[in-house]
Amino acid sequence: MPTVSAHVALTLAQHIDAVFGVMGNGNAYFLDALETRTDAVFTAVRHEQGAVVAADAHFRASGRIAAGTSTYGAGFTNTLTALAEAVQAHVPLVLVVGDEPTSGPRPWDVDQIALASAVGARTYTVGRADAAATTVIAIEHALTYRVPVVLAIPYDVAALEAGPVPAAPEPRIPAPLAPRGAFAEGMLEEIAAALRGAARPFLLAGRGAWLAGASDTLGELAARTGALTASSALGRGVFPETAYDLGVTGGFGADGAMELVGSADVAVVFGASLNQFTMRFGALFAPGTRVFQIDTAPAATHPHVGGFVRADARLAAEALLTRLRAEDAPAHAAAGPWRESVDVTAARAYETGDELAPDGRLDPRSAATRIGELLPDDRVVVSDGGHFIGWANMYWPVAAPDRMMMVGTAFQSIGQGWPSVVGAALARRDSTIVLTSGDGGGLMAIADLESAVRAAGGRGMAVIWNDAAYGAEVNLYGLKGLAEGPMRIPEVDFAAFGAAVGAEGVVVRTLGDLERLRTWAAEAPADRRFLLLDLRISGDVIAPYQQEIIRVNS
Repeated sequence: MPTVSAHVALTLAQHIDAVFGVMGNGNAYFLDALETRTDAVFTAVRHEQGAVVAADAHFRASGRIAAGTSTYGAGFTNTLTALAEAVQAHVPLVLVVGDEPTSGPRPWDVDQIALASAVGARTYTVGRADAAATTVIAIEHALTYRVPVVLAIPYDVAALEAGPVPAAPEPRIPAPLAPRGAFAEGMLEEIAAALRGAARPFLLAGRGAWLAGASDTLGELAARTGALTASSALGRGVFPETAYDLGVTGGFGADGAMELVGSADVAVVFGASLNQFTMRFGALFAPGTRVFQIDTAPAATHPHVGGFVRADARLAAEALLTRLRAEDAPAHAAAGPWRESVDVTAARAYETGDELAPDGRLDPRSAATRIGELLPDDRVVVSDGGHFIGWANMYWPVAAPDRMMMVGTAFQSIGQGWPSVVGAALARRDSTIVLTSGDGGGLMAIADLESAVRAAGGRGMAVIWNDAAYGAEVNLYGLKGLAEGPMRIPEVDFAAFGAAVGAEGVVVRTLGDLERLRTWAAEAPADRRFLLLDLRISGDVIAPYQQEIIRVNS
């Protein structure tokens, strides 16, 4: 007869086809049932944090919920940083874990429910009679609230026979939040009127707009209003028309593009949280800009917002289009085509740098520029956290928000890069997965370098920005005169690390050393190995977004 663990596995597999994890005492029966009785694909990682990270990246790359799994105790506590990141980033996933027996904790058990709650994740504990239903409830909670949930199987319950697996209802997902009430309708009228009369209209969209499926509607709205567009870092590529798009706002934005944003007279923001980085610490818009925000948050998320509508980005954009279409002519006709009068291409250009910095090491700007020219077009970029995040976000354009993900930045953590490759590779089986990571984060998660190479194979590559330092700390605190010893890392040969687990490692000291990337990109994925580029870059070249942080913190 099926066990409680089998009930969980069989029910989970009806809704989730990808599971990542590390096997241990607490999840052994679950993994046995998953492997022998379902079609779900289990991919092993080498550290429990990677189980959650891979499931997180899988959702960001595909929009399909995935699961991680670990044992109880030390296995569970290893997942907490990644679990906190998924909570902060609003990523739904299910973490299936073993837990203390119902008779009470053993010496090595911890209060897992309290630990999960402390980072913002709810726990559902299965029993002998309700395992299937509880599994569906956990999935429904994750999808409804866009958060990770923990699904716990007590140790003394895991192998109990539970009878035939009962039919469980499908998870119910709430309908998109429509604008409701006189205030919302009145504010939509005000936004439409502002766009009609704007001389320099601007639309900003974030990841929320992408998840709402608002891209095409926002593209039509931009065309009708004659607006310039831009996105948050997590929303890049959300607007379908690139000719009038200024790229990413905030510290990743080009100076010329940000000057144009500052000259807008009306700005409408869709599905972007307007955090301090997107807003350039309050300096994104000029004091005279009328700023409106549309989001599912309960209230406006920045004090510069003058009008707010709580609604799904797509539904609100459609409501605005309905109002604007009622006019006999496009809304921007009277105001003049602002976006036709500016050189968008020149405005969004970045500094290309020199081949070598004054200290003789590679200039990360020139390296990023050249790598951007050589990367396959069909790419998904996954990023660890650290000072280097500016280079990929500035110099490597992507086609859509689900092709550029920063796993770790919501919680300001590093060391989640390698397992991100695992989840993205399984989610996007026809694309090239490109990891961008620093030496600090790369070393922190080095166990899952093997997992990344195994999962992605010839469809994967990594760029390690190796400056022999924790660059963000050097830039913030070294410049203040604090001791730099703890901020420095002995230079590590990542190319050799990669070769040890079956990748092809290349040490890059000059732009000419990137020739191997050009030939690698021309080869068929089946004929090549995972490529690891170990870039020996200068730490003296500070990314613009970091310069902004330094300025604010000085």
